Amino acid sequence: MPIRPLALALALALSFSSGANPTQAQAQTLETMRLAQAGNHAYEGGDHATAARYFEVAGRRGNRLAQFNLAMMLYRGETQSDNGNAMWQWLRRAAQAGLPQAQFNFALLYDHGDHVARSFTTAAEWYRRAAAQGHMEAQVSLATLYFLGQGVPQDYAQAAYWYRAAANAGDVGSQYLIGHMYEQGYGVTQDTRLARHWYLQAALQGDRGAQAKYDALRDAP
Repeated sequence: MPIRPLALALALALSFSSGANPTQAQAQTLETMRLAQAGNHAYEGGDHATAARYFEVAGRRGNRLAQFNLAMMLYRGETQSDNGNAMWQWLRRAAQAGLPQAQFNFALLYDHGDHVARSFTTAAEWYRRAAAQGHMEAQVSLATLYFLGQGVPQDYAQAAYWYRAAANAGDVGSQYLIGHMYEQGYGVTQDTRLARHWYLQAALQGDRGAQAKYDALRDAP
């Protein structure tokens, strides 16, 4: 299953525990960020054992990107754990903490039945969370589940909504698909003008099929 590479950027926002002294909380946050950054440097240097240790410490302190990075290292076999569910648990923690990429990757596990029992319903739930935060690939995946009726009731209107969101973000496949939906009236009011618009957007990105569709509809009313 295609899982995206280790994210190397650091999350800047961590929740402060209620009642904590702001100065202490800020210091704790900075220290956690330093640990996560040290894990990034170690990983880039090829020292996976050290990277995993830093990510685990930072992850236990609530750094969601460290949690995600450790999960991905476990997934790829770059580090090991005596806990057979460690990868799933770390990825779930990062997803529950609101990291869109973690939510998307967690959905992928269930979409493909990778390390878990396959569940389109669970996949749809986590795709939706990531999609709502603007994650383009999650928007495409959620739209596809709605289009096919997998894990959710078949709903062309919802499929169109999420394909259009991804199309607006520049996904060429979604631009073609939403163009087709406007051409045929799937989940949207049939609109040749909007079909041409989206086919053209995809064509401008090199999609030859979209170019052919645009040319065929160029003189249509």
